[in-house]
Amino acid sequence: QVQLVESGGGLVQAGGSLRLSCAASGRTFSSYAMGWFRQAPGKEREFVAAIAWSGSSTYNTDAVKGRFTISRDNAKNTIYLQMNSLKPEDTAVYYCAASPHLFRVEAEIWSWGQGTQVTVSS
Repeated sequence: QVQLVESGGGLVQAGGSLRLSCAASGRTFSSYAMGWFRQAPGKEREFVAAIAWSGSSTYNTDAVKGRFTISRDNAKNTIYLQMNSLKPEDTAVYYCAASPHLFRVEAEIWSWGQGTQVTVSS
């Protein structure tokens, strides 16, 4: 399994930007699809975005299309989530995730990070 550590969360005003990072350990990082889920207070965890091992394919949930961009740097064993035009409803704990296959659902996840808090004030 791959070990995942997120960073980059924080407090930002609505309309602002943040970039989350997820650093992975393990020599097989480049063979994993990677992505992000988020969980808002009182809500279930939901899919945000995912990227194939090669970076050639990505999935995004409709709520973030046009605002969030997922990318990866296999040389650095790191993925990123660039979040622009943030809204208060983006407030959540964001979790990094890894799977052998490109994914949209939790059932396909093999490894999780510990989460990083993103808070967007209005």
